[in-house]
Amino acid sequence: MATRFEDLFKTYNCDGITDEQVKKAVEKIVSENFEENNTPEVWKKCFSFIDLTSLKETDTEEEIRTMVEKVNDFDNHFPEVPSVAAVCVFPSMVSTVKDTLTEPIGIASVAAGFPASQTFLEVKTIETSLCVLDGATEIDVVISVGKFLEGRVEDVYEELTEIKAACKDAHLKVILETGALKTAANIRKASFLAMQAGADFIKTSTGKIPAAATPEATYIMCSAIKDWHEKTGIKVGYKPAGGISSTDDAVKHYSIVKEVLGEEWLNNTLFRIGTSSLANKLLTSIQGESVSYF
Repeated sequence: MATRFEDLFKTYNCDGITDEQVKKAVEKIVSENFEENNTPEVWKKCFSFIDLTSLKETDTEEEIRTMVEKVNDFDNHFPEVPSVAAVCVFPSMVSTVKDTLTEPIGIASVAAGFPASQTFLEVKTIETSLCVLDGATEIDVVISVGKFLEGRVEDVYEELTEIKAACKDAHLKVILETGALKTAANIRKASFLAMQAGADFIKTSTGKIPAAATPEATYIMCSAIKDWHEKTGIKVGYKPAGGISSTDDAVKHYSIVKEVLGEEWLNNTLFRIGTSSLANKLLTSIQGESVSYF
């Protein structure tokens, strides 16, 4: 492991965190704050944090256009609910979103060999550049998990810095794939590695493997963001994604972000929720009746 990253991980005490400590901290936060936060006001906030996502192998231009048109028309149906933060799609669908979208929200695209990240760095940077050229304002990429687990953190860092450069003015959201990293220490190390490389957001998961966004991952990553901000003054955003499919799930993650990072992070410039199914669940809770708008 490269010395500069050994120093980075030591500075932030990455090996000083255990899974048991995290579990207890999460249980305490949720038990003490869930009921207070389980309100229509918070449900609406959570809705405004959503990256409305469609990442299916079967996606068609017509389906993506229909989804975006529903975003455009959302205020006419739900004037009391703020719109979603962004629409997230595959690279080939970015231009379709750009040509259809009329609302002032983000256009996010997965890129850089998503979801496995097992391709050439040149492909990763070119795909990122093409997404930005087509109109993406946010780029979601996965770290090279295999390299990280091998201890090749220098290689992971260099890849991320090159991808960051390819993003130009677009925000870079770095996916750690926390379910594959397994331990609290690994997740904390990957968080600092991504932030050191210039990530604007760190994100839990692709949603493509069974273990996705857990409350424990949210606690670990938000704690890392807090420590990073205290030392550098830089605010990095947080995005749990994958497996957040109920209002209760959203409120649990909201509660942890609020307690660890504070009110400053409770806006869609610093907090996103990646999901394809949560939007209708939150609307159902907000409206008090079954809603299947999206």
